[in-house]
Amino acid sequence: MSARNKAVLEQANAAITRGDIEGFLVHCTDDLQWTAVGDSTIHGKAAVRTWMQANYVEPPVFGVSQLVAEDDMLVALGEIESRDADGRVVRNAYSDVWRLRDGKLAELRAFVVELPAT
Repeated sequence: MSARNKAVLEQANAAITRGDIEGFLVHCTDDLQWTAVGDSTIHGKAAVRTWMQANYVEPPVFGVSQLVAEDDMLVALGEIESRDADGRVVRNAYSDVWRLRDGKLAELRAFVVELPAT
C-alpha cells in the first residue's frame, strides 16, 4: 500500500505542477479536508477547487525531497515556490501529512514555513 499511496501523491502533484486542478482533484475524495496548520481548514473537494483557482493562478513549483508512508498515512517533505498577490516569488519549506482512503487523498495537514529571500 505504501508504494501505491506514494504513486497517488506523485500523480496528484504532477497535475498541480501542470496547472491541472481537475487532474489533481481526481485523486481526492469528495469530502477532502485540507488544513493549513495555524491558518484555516477547507472542507470538501468543491471548496478546495475554489481555493486552488484563487491561489494557484500560476502553478507552484515544488520539489519533494522525501516521502514517508505507513498504512494510510503519507508525509511529503520539500520546498515550494509560488508568487504572492504582488507577483513576488515566495519560497517555503513544507511538510504535508496526508491520510488516504480507498486510494484517494482524504485529509491534508500542511505545515508551511516561509524561507528567507536569497
